[in-house]
Amino acid sequence: MKINSIKRRTLLGVGLAGAAALAMPAVLRAQDRSLKVGVYGGYFKDSFDKNIFPDFTKATGIAIESVAEPTGEAWLVQLEQAARAGQAPADVSMMSQVAMLKGQATELWTPIDMAKIKNASNLLDRFINKYPDGRVAGVGAVSWYITLVTNTNVYKEPPTSWEALWDPANADKLGLLALVSNSFLLEVTAKTFMGGTDALDTEEGILKAFDKLAEVKPNVRLWYRDEAQFEQALKSGEIPMGQYYHDVTGLAAADGHPVRSTFPKEGGIQDSGCWALSRASQKVEEAHIFIDYMCQPSIQATLSRKVGTAPTIKRESTDLTDQEFAAVSSDIEPIVPRYDLYQTKSDWLNQKWTELIVG
Repeated sequence: MKINSIKRRTLLGVGLAGAAALAMPAVLRAQDRSLKVGVYGGYFKDSFDKNIFPDFTKATGIAIESVAEPTGEAWLVQLEQAARAGQAPADVSMMSQVAMLKGQATELWTPIDMAKIKNASNLLDRFINKYPDGRVAGVGAVSWYITLVTNTNVYKEPPTSWEALWDPANADKLGLLALVSNSFLLEVTAKTFMGGTDALDTEEGILKAFDKLAEVKPNVRLWYRDEAQFEQALKSGEIPMGQYYHDVTGLAAADGHPVRSTFPKEGGIQDSGCWALSRASQKVEEAHIFIDYMCQPSIQATLSRKVGTAPTIKRESTDLTDQEFAAVSSDIEPIVPRYDLYQTKSDWLNQKWTELIVG
């Protein structure tokens, strides 16, 4: 999920346009209303194809052709190149926050008319992505959490703070994500020790965070890119603590593995993806109908139950039980990544990360 990493979302699926068209009323079929929607591949796309898109077509008469997006920023590049030729490989796509910012720079995203998104009143502000002049570039599609995970055979009690990563008692016991731009450990450091992520507003503040984060290095057994590798080591107890995806850890625990996910007192890391409309798309009306539909409390709740994502809307507007909500989210204020830094200081951050942290 995790935009360019979750292994569950890197397979492929079959477009629904054909099956959906058969289910459409004849009068709408004559109008041939359809929409191409890009979502992360694999488990993620399969879940949308099964649990979301057919009901959307039933409700609106708009056939969905789902497109499996490649991982990383390859999809952004494809959309950019296609838009220059006046084409849209997908009308609406689920995009990472950093890709949203990069797309803004070239006016790739058709601004969304929020007056047509009746269900936007439920959205949390942090899930509305805006151009610098206030136009809305994207609307929150789904979100997910990275939390502090432990092997319950090794750690009988759950840790309560991200400070556990720095505890000398955890020497050579941690698995942490390998990239500055997907681990969000600078933000964790700032929230835990520096009063919040505003401490990263200056290069001086970022360097202080790097210095503090460097203190975790003796505790790190594995800087991982391959999620399956860490997940296996966590389950076996070989690497009994680290950061991982809350929903995936919960699924492993439900399958009987000795693992737990904890939201530290400083909050879990909440990452998210936006629905964005390519400027080359001719399906502006259909796109607005789709985005509005996806913001409905009932649909956000279905996503939590069936896809394992956290709602991008206010919890109280959904009918999720406490147990269902806890499986995907938390009421603790989250650590929200500083996506702006990964757009404006990407090269510098990667260089410092290699020099000071993983090098």
